[in-house]
Amino acid sequence: MRSLWSAATGMQAQQLNIDVVSNNLANVNTSGFKKSRAEFEDLMYQTMKIAGSQGAGDSQVPVGIQVGMGVRNVSVHKIFSQGDFQNTDNHLDIAIEGNGFFQVQVGDELMYTRAGAFKLNSDGVIVNANSYVLQPEFAVPPETRQLGISENGNIVALDAQSNVIAEADIPVYTFVNDAGLDARGRSLYMPTQASGDAVQGIPGEDNVGSLAQGFLEMSNVDVVEEMVNMIVGQRAYEMNSKSIQTSDTMLQTAINVKRS
Repeated sequence: MRSLWSAATGMQAQQLNIDVVSNNLANVNTSGFKKSRAEFEDLMYQTMKIAGSQGAGDSQVPVGIQVGMGVRNVSVHKIFSQGDFQNTDNHLDIAIEGNGFFQVQVGDELMYTRAGAFKLNSDGVIVNANSYVLQPEFAVPPETRQLGISENGNIVALDAQSNVIAEADIPVYTFVNDAGLDARGRSLYMPTQASGDAVQGIPGEDNVGSLAQGFLEMSNVDVVEEMVNMIVGQRAYEMNSKSIQTSDTMLQTAINVKRS
């Protein structure tokens, strides 16, 4: 019975849907996190009568007979909409207002992130919570009394007399297709052929996001929306399971007819 297999594909698809929604909700307080959306497509159709074929006499069949074979997951789409900003007053917290990513050194690889909660390591170098160094590397001198980061990415360290003792620029990197990035966990992304190569830009110029010191970009997850998606996914899962139960009942009825 086609309905058994179609309903089974529906349950599998909704299971992945719930998995995606659950991950979104789990990361509702993860800074720089971007929500995902499960996307589906229908499977092939079994055609038993072709629309437009020759009917009785000289007539044409106006509507054919096609029965679908279920559904499958086609992609899990990352949505890079802007998250809300949280004012932290921490001079090492940086938010990107608009498009773009920070670049960090992870071992021998360069990766990209939207999470701007940076720290200083024992050498005064700016790193993230996992000790991955912000690129280009910038070491804050020990005698620094004030650290300023402008909207265009210029970072300046001042001493007690407000003299500039260290200065650099923090670039922001953009991609042609953000959704094509490979999520590696820890709020990190790697370029793929689908995303294109990273393009270095100056914050605030040429459609590149500007920087906001003392702010963190929070997750773009909408809790109410995800709860609604979870309810819809749960109900869809239940309805597909009911289809399987109904098909089973029909098979049982057919078996009982044969026995009688």
